[in-house]
Amino acid sequence: HGTAVAALLVGGADSRTPGLLPHARLIAVDAFHRGDRQDDRSDAYDLLRALDLLSGRGVQVTNMSLSGPANALLEQFVRKLSEHGMVIVAAAGNGGPKAGPAYPAAYADVIAVTAVDRMKRPYRRAGRGEHIDLAAPGVEVWTAASVSGARPKTGTSFAAPFVAAAAALMKSANRNATAADIHDALGKSAEDLGAPGKDAVFGWGLLNARAACVVTPKKAM
Repeated sequence: HGTAVAALLVGGADSRTPGLLPHARLIAVDAFHRGDRQDDRSDAYDLLRALDLLSGRGVQVTNMSLSGPANALLEQFVRKLSEHGMVIVAAAGNGGPKAGPAYPAAYADVIAVTAVDRMKRPYRRAGRGEHIDLAAPGVEVWTAASVSGARPKTGTSFAAPFVAAAAALMKSANRNATAADIHDALGKSAEDLGAPGKDAVFGWGLLNARAACVVTPKKAM
């Protein structure tokens, strides 16, 4: 999972998975541990430590391809990081249309990303709700795999990196842009899907990175 997300973001320019930003610098933090059922798990403490480490390294855009229950302390820390300029992008979760909001995506200061297929149809297992901000490709997305080298992956985890990459481009073009500026620009520039305006399935619509860079506030002179 981590390999696939990382490869989507940076990949290797000459590999089968070149990535969205092949020359970008990626700092990956493993906030997971092996659970009793031999599955990967994380908790609020580990996520707080990971975010604090990234903040200390001066990271401006963070991708969180994970989801779980709400936590008041994590919400407060996310708000603080956003106020200090960090753009946080998170996967909406794969609990299905009837599932409750998944976090950290559902926090107000986080950009919640759902997944769509090549026909711009919503991923059938993607979470829904008024907190959804944007849709991005997340069904049968080609990326790296630790065993087979590369293969298609599906889920909101693989949609989030598209938005994170766009946010990184916007931030690099204008270091003065706040997290709120970028959040707003991404929403305004999205291709509206589904019901007119923001909706519980697609948010503001499909990511349009090219248009988002145009509407981002210009750097002050």
